[in-house]
Amino acid sequence: METSERVRVFWQPGCTSCLRTKEFLTRHGVDYESINVHGNQAGMDALRELGARSVPVVARGGKFVFAQSLSDVVRFLELDIKLHDKLSPQQLIDKLDLVLGAALRYVRQIPAEKLEQPFRNRNRPIRLLAHHVFRIPEAFVEAMRNRRELTYELIMLPPGDGLRSTEDLVRYGAGVRAAVRQWWKSYPDSSCGQMMDTYFGRHRVHEVLERSAWHPAQHARQLMLLLEELGIEPDGRLSAQDLAGLPLPEKAWDD
Repeated sequence: METSERVRVFWQPGCTSCLRTKEFLTRHGVDYESINVHGNQAGMDALRELGARSVPVVARGGKFVFAQSLSDVVRFLELDIKLHDKLSPQQLIDKLDLVLGAALRYVRQIPAEKLEQPFRNRNRPIRLLAHHVFRIPEAFVEAMRNRRELTYELIMLPPGDGLRSTEDLVRYGAGVRAAVRQWWKSYPDSSCGQMMDTYFGRHRVHEVLERSAWHPAQHARQLMLLLEELGIEPDGRLSAQDLAGLPLPEKAWDD
């Protein structure tokens, strides 16, 4: 393959979809150039030159696709691959509720003095990681209720000044968990077959719901990893059975 046509994957540490994308391509024998944009100005410039502002991105030549959906990656690279069967919407909701409950327990265990420190090789305070676990499904529910596009900015909305302490984060997370339950209770299309607009394309609600469940599940795994490295046993570990059916990466963190 011409060098200019080689597949490139733009990613950064701690990014759940980035890790999943790289593992997926490696598993299926796709040769690619790995470009970590975290603290890499040349990598960021190359990403922006494509016209993208967020990762993961899979590119070939001057064309690219956002890799939040593996089905989009398969189509873009013209791969002959059958993807996993999705859990039903009700099963996804049940898994998400389980994950959010676990994340609440893990956040309670994080020492207050650690909240503003970064974790591993990602220059982001642990407090933002804890907030992000809950912001993902909250943004999905907001987009659904307001019939608006699920934008990158909506998902990445930072916590306000009122979300500084462990107690603040737990209260916020519990509110998000309740909001998801309430939305699902009142949502009329239990098959989630309708289409919705997102920053990574137009997809069925079912697919975006799946992403809104596995994405926080992966971050909950990272919270468990964080606690382990602090010498703290996670309160009620999420088991393989708890997470079964969610299209998670194999690893919890990309080094």
